[in-house]
Amino acid sequence: MSENNKKPPVTILLPAYNEEQSIAATIKSIQQLHPDFEILVIDDGSTDNTMQEALNAGANVWPHPYNIGNGAAIKTGLRVASGEWIIMMDADGQHNPKDIKRLLEYKDRYDMVVGARTKNSETRLHRDLANTVYNWFASYITKFKVEDLTSGFRLVNNNTAKQFIYLLPNTFSYPTTITMAYLRSGKSIKYVPIETAARIGKSKIKLMQDGSRFFLIITKIATLYSPLRIFLPVSILFFLTGITYYVYTYIQSHRFSNMSAVLITTSVIIFMMGLVSEQITQLRYDRTK
Repeated sequence: MSENNKKPPVTILLPAYNEEQSIAATIKSIQQLHPDFEILVIDDGSTDNTMQEALNAGANVWPHPYNIGNGAAIKTGLRVASGEWIIMMDADGQHNPKDIKRLLEYKDRYDMVVGARTKNSETRLHRDLANTVYNWFASYITKFKVEDLTSGFRLVNNNTAKQFIYLLPNTFSYPTTITMAYLRSGKSIKYVPIETAARIGKSKIKLMQDGSRFFLIITKIATLYSPLRIFLPVSILFFLTGITYYVYTYIQSHRFSNMSAVLITTSVIIFMMGLVSEQITQLRYDRTK
């Protein structure tokens, strides 16, 4: 293979939607630090000059014909990237290109390296509170301390990440999904503390709409990746409620009430549904190597 056709060792993947204010500066900063890396911008149907700004800055640009979603841009990037290693990062100026080197230090020891935002990061309070809840819930589901579930700054091996493309959604929740998928498949994750800056331009995430969507997604993800961690506590709750109600009615009227029977029966049904869901989940992951 000639020098000109040699594949780059790393692809910097930048999903972008209406980021004309920041995309050029982000690309140039990366080029100065890593001139041998491929910079791949997936323009997700921008209605401003994002694509032209990225081209002028020297990036490879792959456009979507219309806005599909942040996760869809990541999936496109994984399919067309040339590098063996992929660094996913935001194009809005939040992530510091100098941190790329810090993530790459762990590429041969972990399957995924994630930049975890510290308290010194310039983030909004409501997002910090939401991320705290997400991190706790994900840690409970996976039995692994998840330090930043929604971080978009992460390093993955291209071939490994492609195995999980079929699981990734088209929305902003792709970091959540790929994190849970890696952990469910027994792959290793390393968190590297980083400080992020305030984004340039207006955020694409809407607090009420996307907040409720994130809650539904993380609940769905929990049932997809570790069903018994959800079904079992609910089953126990119904069972204990049924037993408690039985004790109460027995003391009051010396009888076993229909409500107690319904609650205990429901607990058994929920437990059995959890077992079946666990088997279905395992079948899904048999598709990955």
